[in-house]
Amino acid sequence: MAFVGKENIAENMEKFSLKSPRKILTDANNLRKMSIGNEDVSAKNQDTTEEQVTKLASKPATPFDPSIEPLLKENPRRFVIMPIEYPDIWQMYKKAEASFWTVEEVDLSKDLDDWARLTDNERHFVSHVLAFFAASDGIVNENLVERFSQEVQVTEARCFYGFQIAMENVHSEMYSILIDTYIKDGKQRDYLFNAIETMPAVKRKADWALAWISSKSANFGERIIAFAAVEGIFFSGSFASIFWLKKRGLMPGLTFSNELISRDEGLHCDFACLMFQHLIQKPSRERIIEIISEAVKIEQEFLTDALPVNLIGMNCSLMSDYIEFVADRLLVELSVGKIYNTPNPFSFMELISLDGKTNFFEKKVGEYQKWGVTANRMDHVFTLDADF
Repeated sequence: MAFVGKENIAENMEKFSLKSPRKILTDANNLRKMSIGNEDVSAKNQDTTEEQVTKLASKPATPFDPSIEPLLKENPRRFVIMPIEYPDIWQMYKKAEASFWTVEEVDLSKDLDDWARLTDNERHFVSHVLAFFAASDGIVNENLVERFSQEVQVTEARCFYGFQIAMENVHSEMYSILIDTYIKDGKQRDYLFNAIETMPAVKRKADWALAWISSKSANFGERIIAFAAVEGIFFSGSFASIFWLKKRGLMPGLTFSNELISRDEGLHCDFACLMFQHLIQKPSRERIIEIISEAVKIEQEFLTDALPVNLIGMNCSLMSDYIEFVADRLLVELSVGKIYNTPNPFSFMELISLDGKTNFFEKKVGEYQKWGVTANRMDHVFTLDADF
């Protein structure tokens, strides 16, 4: 895939009337009617029509009764937090709360020198990945606001969703600042900020997620699986590609923010799996595999064909394997078991896991958390009852 220069971007921009990404997200039907523009895509991707991308979310739902689901049935006590009825869900909320950060903690002062040294293809790749991320956090929040927060009646889970919404806003702000910092040309910035309209590869992934939000046939369990796939699979390859830059010692601000965000998204994916485990009426094993495998296919096409990682020197075949490895890990969390049995091809992703266990730039890493947030309240209470 050839580098898309400023001339091509300007030519594409003339064909679009730019709208706010937030406005686009509020109407999935309008989104699916938009033209995909002139960006180069392979014949393979062109064959993946909008109907193919969204048809899975429109399949007839299996029988599902929300009134017998503890998470979804009417709960008159949902307006108060105590007493805690779901300690495991509450602990996930406290873990998220302890990991709070803001964009002001990320230092981008050293990134511009590295950005200037990147090749044209590397800058093209990074900017398009950032464009996808900037749009995707808004889509995740759309689902949380429009569907999950309204459906779930358990207070502890609502606390988590409320905090997740705040963190997705921080992520979106971070990606916008990164684009604004690296991209000086105004038309190119607009092109990237409106990726859902201007980039067919990004639009394809957005369509898939938005179809699950707007679906009237998919039940809650199926949509939980779909958004576990969005945060666990759709983000995985892009996170790995940024970590690849970290392995090369490049872009410390970008890679540190990537570490923080990937840690957060890992937690959000884990929470989706926890919610799934609390369901009584779970989707069938076949249905789960169907949803996950479709997400894998879309992500593989995105990073090996539409926006190939070989632009930054990564191996496309290994990236495809990595996405299958991540999908297997998610399927295990969903108690389905592996279907790909693909080993992790990227040793650096073992060293720089989503738990943030390494510190390439010798400074604080995404593993840090607010002191005392997850501690037991009684750990710090003065008492005379201790044995001496």
